Amino acid sequence: MTQPVGERRVVANVLRGSIGNLVEWYDWYVYAAFSVYFAKSFFPKGDSTAQLLSTAAVFAVGFLMRPLGGWALGRYADKFGRRSALTLSVTVMAAGSLLIAVTPGYQTIGIAAPLLLLLARLLQGLSVGGEYATSATYLSEVASTGKRGFYSSFQYVTLVAGQLVALGVQIILQQFLDNAQMNNWGWRIPFVIGAAAALIVMWLRRSMDESEHFQAAVEAERDSTSGAVSAVGAQQPARGSLRMLLQYPRECLLVIGLTLGGTVAFYTYTTYMQKFMINTSGISKSTVSWINFIALLVFVVLQPLAGALSDRIGRRKLLIFFGVAGTLLTVPIMTVLAHTKNPIAAWALMMGALVIITGYTSINAIVKAELFPTKIRALGVGLPYALTVAIFGGTAETIALSLKQAHHESLYFWYVAGCIGISLLTYWFMRETSSGSTIDADAAADISLTKADAPAAEPDRDLATVRP
Repeated sequence: MTQPVGERRVVANVLRGSIGNLVEWYDWYVYAAFSVYFAKSFFPKGDSTAQLLSTAAVFAVGFLMRPLGGWALGRYADKFGRRSALTLSVTVMAAGSLLIAVTPGYQTIGIAAPLLLLLARLLQGLSVGGEYATSATYLSEVASTGKRGFYSSFQYVTLVAGQLVALGVQIILQQFLDNAQMNNWGWRIPFVIGAAAALIVMWLRRSMDESEHFQAAVEAERDSTSGAVSAVGAQQPARGSLRMLLQYPRECLLVIGLTLGGTVAFYTYTTYMQKFMINTSGISKSTVSWINFIALLVFVVLQPLAGALSDRIGRRKLLIFFGVAGTLLTVPIMTVLAHTKNPIAAWALMMGALVIITGYTSINAIVKAELFPTKIRALGVGLPYALTVAIFGGTAETIALSLKQAHHESLYFWYVAGCIGISLLTYWFMRETSSGSTIDADAAADISLTKADAPAAEPDRDLATVRP
């Protein structure tokens, strides 16, 4: 096994992994950012809320593919490597974005238009489901000990930056194209950009370093199978299989509890917030774009700061902050924002919500990765997370728009607060993952095994107590 990489190598790996993550999430979020423009192209004529509800339903269906992506690409990452899985996920994303960009409208091909939109969104959902699992695993594993919270926070830096770039493209197009041009053909431009960028990233990811934790797991498995293997050992579940994942039921339930409130709050405070300000607050589209852009820019800066803080004080305290503040303040923030037309006040309210959700977003990747051993980490992080996001995150916008159409929009505020409250119970009773990280334990076990194989090596009393 090679020696641990230096800090500069860690930074290089994190940057290369993060660039691809940014493009993936740009492609995912550009759908939400531009749905107010292309809704009329893909669906029959009707009132604007009904058309937005149709695009939101397709958005939600895309989420249903995320568990499949989390399973397929998570399993692939645990069996064949993090780098290969990340390359595959961005290739699928490129195909989905290109399909949306070239599909004619409803007036041209009829029902085939929304069906092709649905197919494209299913491909994107498959890609994102695998991207989250593998990138969370990769960034957590390549990070140096004592800085895993900081480095892994760049998953949400690039995730949110993808949304930020989507908004930036929207703002630029709004400066050069009028509303009619945006509705007719301008909305296709960001999807072309996304498809091209994804193809470039597909090439870049082929040159990324593989995770040393994964390589060590493969070497350990190869060594165990090449020697004398007992009958019991031969029956152990394969690396990255569902059978192996079922050996960690408590960890899977923890991922679900960790994610439930966080995903509903995240999609409410970011993706849905744009439509909320336009349809409910009555603020113009261009102004809302600027409000969201500036708020998300600050939000990006907050992620590594909070991640570094978790390396000092622990992950659990940040999660409890999010749980308490989100449960108590979501309803007041959304209620006041619904009656706010002042752009500065609207930005301040959105920023307050984003500060709250930072307690979850900045560390949720590392917390989940620290629950599982290397041999099942990508699938363990990805599948239960994707299932929870599909059920709760993917339906958040649809529930919000449905309640608005039924004239009970305020009920949605309480729904969000209730979901966060459920997750707060998980945060309150869970252990501190940074103090018993499986990532560090696996690394220590690998070093212990290496010393045991060396003829002149002395046994390490401390490492011998670490369970692989």
